[in-house]
Amino acid sequence: GSLLSTPILNPPQSGILGMHKIQNRPVAIGDKIEVRPMMYLAVSYDHRVVDGKEAVTFLVRVKDCVEAPARLLLQG
Repeated sequence: GSLLSTPILNPPQSGILGMHKIQNRPVAIGDKIEVRPMMYLAVSYDHRVVDGKEAVTFLVRVKDCVEAPARLLLQG
């Protein structure tokens, strides 16, 4: 998969989510640098239909679910 791109809307879509390649990258955790799997997420949306606040809220929710999928099972 691609490392980073912007998904393109095609009519009649009002939004599209791009989930990109998972790749190990250095990340600062406290005072240490650790290698962690990282993935870019991107959302494109039609501003006539979707408000930016809701789009960002959706993207943060997807990020949270990807980072901790076990939470989905516990939220029943």
